[in-house]
Amino acid sequence: MKTKVINEKKMNIIKKPELLAPAGDLERLKIALLYGADAVYLGLPLFSLRANAINFSKDDLIEGLKFAHKLNKKVYVTINIVMHNKEVEHLKEYLIFLDQQGVDAIIVSDPAIIKMAREYTNLDIHLSTQQSTLNYEAVSFWEKEGVKRVVLARENTKEDIKLIKEKTNVEIETFIHGAMCASLSGRCVMSNFLTGRDANRGGCSQICRWDFKLQNSDGEPLEGKKDFTFCTKDLSMLKYIKDLIELGVDSFKIEGRMRSIYYVATVVNIYRKVIDAYFDGNLKYDPSLELVLRKVANRDAAPQFFDGKYDKTCQYYNGREEISNQDFLGLVISYDEEKHLALIEQRNYFKVGDDVQFFGPSLDTKNFTITKIYDENMESIDVVCHPLQRVYLYLPFKVFENDMMRIKIVDKDNI
Repeated sequence: MKTKVINEKKMNIIKKPELLAPAGDLERLKIALLYGADAVYLGLPLFSLRANAINFSKDDLIEGLKFAHKLNKKVYVTINIVMHNKEVEHLKEYLIFLDQQGVDAIIVSDPAIIKMAREYTNLDIHLSTQQSTLNYEAVSFWEKEGVKRVVLARENTKEDIKLIKEKTNVEIETFIHGAMCASLSGRCVMSNFLTGRDANRGGCSQICRWDFKLQNSDGEPLEGKKDFTFCTKDLSMLKYIKDLIELGVDSFKIEGRMRSIYYVATVVNIYRKVIDAYFDGNLKYDPSLELVLRKVANRDAAPQFFDGKYDKTCQYYNGREEISNQDFLGLVISYDEEKHLALIEQRNYFKVGDDVQFFGPSLDTKNFTITKIYDENMESIDVVCHPLQRVYLYLPFKVFENDMMRIKIVDKDNI
């Protein structure tokens, strides 16, 4: 990703930023990279902040590294828990293993891990957002400690990022999309107190998304339309991609190691096209893309702190409703160009007459109305309702392996 353009207004060289995607398992790693991510971040069961994710085995990691490096893309491993004494004795061996396998960087928050990584390995070190880095002096401190990249706290504003870039020399990474934490950059202990699950060791039970009954100072109940919650809306920086590029942010990070392949593919695909459009000189903000992003996550989104207007519009207090997403209908397995038949693996119910969309790494979004469905024996059927059922669809246009079919979201081609 070496593309450079001249910004005539500032007369300086702007590098194309890295697009960094989450990989909850090997399948999602491959989907993220195929759909346009330049790098992925992942965790193994030890030292990772997603204890409830499937995570990677050592064999999965080795396979994932081979897959990524063959595409000239990168793999970062998270080692960002708050480390206790019992983990220290395993750390050295673990770090050496990651170094030997060719991991491109580790993402850490504990200074002890930085110290040991520098002492025993040649691994590049990225500082996790868990360190809540919000100022240029802190960034300079971590640079002196051997950190190559700092993942800024989500609470930074545009002016914060601008000043940090001006006064420091390390790479800067910012989140551009995904879930937010109601606490400061994930440093929450409510889960610990209410459920005994340590949020800073991968066990967050998302207390901020629970419903609470409120009382006034006299202990009397306060009645509302809905019980109180204090969870945040998701982050979406789609509107501000141009600003982030021109600020010189080195890496754009998408949150979501617990998300589905459909989520990963959709979000990566959209941001890939938006970033590329800027460097091709034809970037225009498209509100319809916000609709696609919102539907894939089932939560409203906002720029959060970036524009300096953090208020009630960035958070849920009551009236929040989430509906299970069933937009993802099927995964393309293959396509027969002579017969115009696509082999589809089902993900949700669909039928003859449904209006759908196909999208993929090499496919502009195509709208289509399903007219013919055949089972694997080439018998005509009207409905596909069995999990992972494989069927053939008649398609007049070419699709590719790992393209996806979803419910038609917007009445527009070429999203």
